[in-house]
Amino acid sequence: MRYCLIILAFIMSLQCYAQQKSKVDTVFFEDFNGNSLDRSKWNVEVTGQTVNDEQQAYVDSTSVLYFVKGKDAVGARNGALVIKPKYLPGHTSKERKKYDFISGRINTQHKIEFTYGTASARMKIASGDGLWPAFWALGNGEWPDCGEIDMMETVGDSSWISNALHGPNYFGNTPLTYRHFFPKKATVNDWHIYSVDWTADKLVFKTDGIVTYTVTKAMIEHYGRWAFDNPKFIILNFALGGGYPNGVNKITKPYFGLSQATVDKIKAGKAKVLVDWVLVTRPKN
Repeated sequence: MRYCLIILAFIMSLQCYAQQKSKVDTVFFEDFNGNSLDRSKWNVEVTGQTVNDEQQAYVDSTSVLYFVKGKDAVGARNGALVIKPKYLPGHTSKERKKYDFISGRINTQHKIEFTYGTASARMKIASGDGLWPAFWALGNGEWPDCGEIDMMETVGDSSWISNALHGPNYFGNTPLTYRHFFPKKATVNDWHIYSVDWTADKLVFKTDGIVTYTVTKAMIEHYGRWAFDNPKFIILNFALGGGYPNGVNKITKPYFGLSQATVDKIKAGKAKVLVDWVLVTRPKN
């Protein structure tokens, strides 16, 4: 059954890509089929100044960011990017702060940015209390005024993902969020296509082409200024623990928002995200 689901998801992704190619202009496409990250498209973030009480430092290393192909890509089209956190006690960031975990975060800032269109990614994600990977878009400038679009976040529960928007007066524990539960027998561990259709007056979130959450400009302006008329860049990252996971799982030990079972999964190298492709399109003129 799982093999059939993988084949079905693969066919759906190819059909989705073919349909989009016929109706839209491609702004950005990355299928991670090379041997290393294309630095003309992607920046790798290095930071030890974590936010949200997250437990990881982001590093530029093939130990946490690397490519796989063939059977190791477990259903990816041409290959996949892997983001895999690592347990590394005593890691010291450039800010001289110590961490027990390192992980990866990449973005397209100042390289590929877009205003309006559809941003989508096909991803396969590990679950476990406190694992917090995300596919999102952010504007330049001060947060939250720059506007944030969260196409996919998960904090470890395999049964759901969330969509959210952040901007002036609607940020942090934003009222503009939605928890989407997968259909019966499906989980976040399977391949899914996560996307947002962004126009001048609306954002429509989808999973596998099915609408999960719609937010209009009028809904946003009930809380604050519409912060979605400026260029955004794509971000893929894998955080560990922190405020959002803790708010869901209430775990404080051994790490804030991160369970012992999940720490063991990270140590075993089983906590990882695979990204088949990322695509940004806009309607043809």
